[in-house]
Formats: sequence, C-alpha cells, structure tokens
Amino acid sequence: MSTSTGAALKSPPAAATADAEKLRFIEELTCNVDSEQERVLAEILGRNAGAEYLSNCGLDAATADRATFRSKVPVMSYEDLQPYIQRIANGDRSPVLSTRPVSEFLTSSGTSAGERKLFPNVEDELDRRQLLNSLVMPVINRCFPEMAKGGKGLFFLFIMSETKTPSGLVAQPVLTSYYKSEQFKNGSDGPYYHNTSPLAAILCEDAFQSMYAQMMCGLCQRHDILRIGGSFASGLLRAISFLQLNFKQLADDIETGTLTSRVTDICVRDAVADILRRPDPDLAQFVRTECAKADWAGVLTRIWPNTRYLDVIITGAMAQYIPALRHYGGGLPMVCTRYGSSECFFGINLRPACDPSEVSYTIMSNMAYFEFLPVDDEAAGDDDATSRLVDLARVEAGCEYELVVTTHAGLNRFRVGDVLRVTRFHNAAPQFRFVRRRNVLLSVDFDKTDEAELQRAVEVASALLRPHGASVTEYTSRTCAERVPGHYVVYWELLPITTKCAPAVEEGTREGTLMGRCCLEIEEALNAMYRQSRVALRSIGPLEIRVVQLGTFEEVMEYAVSRGASVNQYKVPRCVTLPHVIQLLDSRVLSSHFSPGLPHWIPPKLSN
Repeated sequence: MSTSTGAALKSPPAAATADAEKLRFIEELTCNVDSEQERVLAEILGRNAGAEYLSNCGLDAATADRATFRSKVPVMSYEDLQPYIQRIANGDRSPVLSTRPVSEFLTSSGTSAGERKLFPNVEDELDRRQLLNSLVMPVINRCFPEMAKGGKGLFFLFIMSETKTPSGLVAQPVLTSYYKSEQFKNGSDGPYYHNTSPLAAILCEDAFQSMYAQMMCGLCQRHDILRIGGSFASGLLRAISFLQLNFKQLADDIETGTLTSRVTDICVRDAVADILRRPDPDLAQFVRTECAKADWAGVLTRIWPNTRYLDVIITGAMAQYIPALRHYGGGLPMVCTRYGSSECFFGINLRPACDPSEVSYTIMSNMAYFEFLPVDDEAAGDDDATSRLVDLARVEAGCEYELVVTTHAGLNRFRVGDVLRVTRFHNAAPQFRFVRRRNVLLSVDFDKTDEAELQRAVEVASALLRPHGASVTEYTSRTCAERVPGHYVVYWELLPITTKCAPAVEEGTREGTLMGRCCLEIEEALNAMYRQSRVALRSIGPLEIRVVQLGTFEEVMEYAVSRGASVNQYKVPRCVTLPHVIQLLDSRVLSSHFSPGLPHWIPPKLSN
C-alpha cells in the first residue's frame, strides 16, 4: 500500500469501510517514517516551486533535495511570516508562499500568544486533515470495541462568525472552517460522525441558542449516547455549567414538546423539532430530579447512562480540568484523540485508553515535513536554530523539542511554539507528550516560570481548599511591579463543591490563614531560582492571591471573543498583560492574600 499523501487523497485507506485497513495504513506510516518524510518534503517543494519565499531563500524548489532545503531555508517565526501574510490579505494573488491559491486564512485562538495570527490555507488541506481524522475511530474502536457496533456521540461543537481581510478572503478559526466544510458535513468516518447535535445547531453563531439546542438534542437521545465531548475540556465543563443554569427551562420544553422562544434561529428550531417531536413528561421529570440534586458527582453517567468515555483535549493547560471531569464523569475514561493547530494537524493518540497523565501523540509522517529544535536551543536566534534542527526519525527518547513544520500551504520551517517530550516509539515513529508553550509566563528578576510549572503549583495549593468545601475553578496570573520588589499575582475564582462552604474559605480570619497558606504553598512548588530570589536575593516580593467573583473568567472569555477569539478554541490565558483584562480582573476582586513567610530554599552544593 502506498503511503503517498497524493495517492491517499484520491483513493485513501480512509475510504475503506474496514478499520483493519486503516490500522494497517497507520502501521505502514509508522514503519517508514524517514522515507515518508523525504517524500512529503519533495512533494511540498515540487508543488510550491516558483513561490516567492522559497526563491528569496535562493532555493530551486523543483530540484532541491532535503540537504539543500536545510542549507538554504532558515527557521521562520510569525514575525518573519507577517509581511507575506499582509500582502496576501491585502490582495496579492502572486505565488507568495505557495503556488496554490490561498482559499482562506485560519486564525489562532487569540489566547496562546496574545494576538490573533493568520495562517494561509489551501483547498486540499481540508482533505489532508480529514484523512487524519478518519484514522481516529479505528484506533478508538480497537480500545473500545463496543463503539464499532453503533451508538451516537454528544459533542458540544461551536463556530464563530467569520471575518474578512481587505481583499475579501475569509479569516476564521480552524475548527470553524472544518465544521463548515463539505468534509465535515458529508464525512462518514470521522470522530464526529453520528453526533446528536444537528448541523444547524453547530453552525448557529449565537452561543446560547447553539448550546441550548445541542443540550436539548442530547437529552432527548440520552440512551443512544456512547461518548460525550467537545473540543477542549473547558468547553465540556461549560456545557455542564450551562445545564446547571438552564435545566428547568430544558425540562419545561421537553414536557410540552416545544422549544423556548429564546431560540429564534429558524434553522435551529426546525432541526430540533425533528428530535423534540412530542411531549415527554417522564423525561422532563427525570431531568428535573437529577439536576436538582445538590451533588453533581457522576452526573454525566446518570443522565447519559450508556456513555463509555469522554472525548476532550486534556493535555497542556487543559490538564487542570481533569479533577473536575473525573468528578462530573463518575470515573469515565478521558480520551484525548488527536493533536493539531491552526498551522497543521500533526498526529493521533494510539493509546486512547491511557491515563490522562500518559497521553502521547504519534505524529503522522504524511501530514507535513516535521523538524525539531532541541529545547536547550529554543531561545537561540533563528540562524543558530537552523543548524540544530533534528528530523522526525532522529529525535531521542526523553528529550524535549520545539516543533517546527513545513506545510503544503506554504509555511517553511515554521516554529509552532509547542514544546514536546519524546516518550516512546511506535515502530519507527516517535511519540510525543505535549509539555508547554514555548513562551515563559512569569518573570520578575532572574526567575522564569512557565505554564506547566505554575499549573502544578496551583494544583498543589488548591488541594488545601478541598477539606473546606471549595475548589479553584479558574485561574490566571501576572507580575506586579506597582511596588518594589515586584511579585507574582495569581487570580483565583473559587467554586463551592459541597453545600457547606466553610467560613475558612468565605470570610473571617480563618480565611486569611488558609489563603495565606495557599500563597506559600504555590511558592514552595515553584523553581529554585524563584525561591532563591525570594529568600536570598529578596528581589521578589511575597506572592499574592486575589480571589475574584464567580463568573469573572466568563467575562474575560467574552472580552476575548469580542476581539476575535474563537469560543470553540478559547483557552483561559495563564498570564494576562492586556490592561483592560487586568482592570476587569481587579474590579472583581473579593479579597487579597499574601504569602505569610518565605519558601524553603537551601543553597545548592557545588560539585567539581
């Protein structure tokens, strides 16, 4: 069987009905990693021969081999790419980055790097991404054999309104582009096939109407559902919160067999009417009884009793939601199926039943040309980085790398910004665990605190709240230089997890003691350089926790969406720098607490 992407797009294993054929395709790809990568690079260069960017690099792309490509083409950052993007956005139709016409721009989530980035897309890229999506369910079915027998999925999927560049090209998030595509509408072998949510509900741009319709359809078909999910773990938790707030209205509609007047989109109403066909007082009473309970532990398995797993992204910043999903999911497995971004879809998880802490992705060698910058060199300039890149087939287990991609759409040696760790190999294909985004979150002096480290520290500190009936539902951070020395500020939104929220969390002197301990616990969990700066250098002040009102982070999300972020791809930023967002957070502060002492630090012993 040929692993050629071009051949696969015309007559791919993905078109076969047998899972076994797709699994054999995966096995072949993972056995022939280096030769497939060489073929993919030749394909990319061949189709983009004559593109201005490659010509400017002094590369004759039509005849270049891998060694020539590596010697001529430098590593590219978004700042390097931006002038070319701007020209295309303004109407330049010459072959700037690719000889294929740009069909649209895919936008970044707007929260990973603080700005909305545009990435060119070409028509056949959707077929390539659908090819990867078609490999997901055979892997799932191998781990959960009952999934192959039928049943439906309850997936909460959303789009956002598109924008247009000055030349009229559409700019939209990658998932919005996918949900609007013919590949999604007509696909019969992707992970979202047999979804309970009508297409009209998914494509409705009004977030309330879309969520209400999808939840209604999920409730009406509750016995048919075998899996529940969304794009990110945070999105599934928003759906649970939506049910908590709106279950009475949903039950009323189920009882009468009519949809609330708050849903005004005619297409959505018509689509839901095909499912909400008649009054169902028994289901209505069931929803009221279950949702009125004080304890929502295991609520997903009570309402949707045949569910076998949760399908959500739980790696990276989403890992903080794992305890909440375990609480609401009643111990259901959490399956993280694939890894991708606006730039490119990368790979899939070949061990979907693994523990969330062990999720690794196998990069599919036919999706793009992949290179890896050793993490020790990630801060190096692009000239230095170019000479240090490692091919996909030559990464080493246990090492961390920043991902660099060359795509069919015209990105050449582009730094994605994701740091990955090689965990193991499947045949000749390395498997990677997502570690963090490249950019450091917090720094006051010599200290450098990244997202993963801050998340671990918050998890450790928040454990102190659980005996007192509360949990951290969201958080973000910033550095504060308003006093000398500067210090870290961590914003916490707290949520009661029992009907009795102890005074230790709500008010009084006990709260101050408890929250102060949380501050110190975070500091204890941070790196040695931070603790040295606090204890010995005194160049960092005591860490501060500011407790904000419930709903504050929902307002932060609404602000991000108003500035172009995608509801579907939104992730709470773990560090905030925009003055308006800081002002919003500070205006919702209920109480402020500082670390009461110094964290533990011992000078390291010097060795010869």
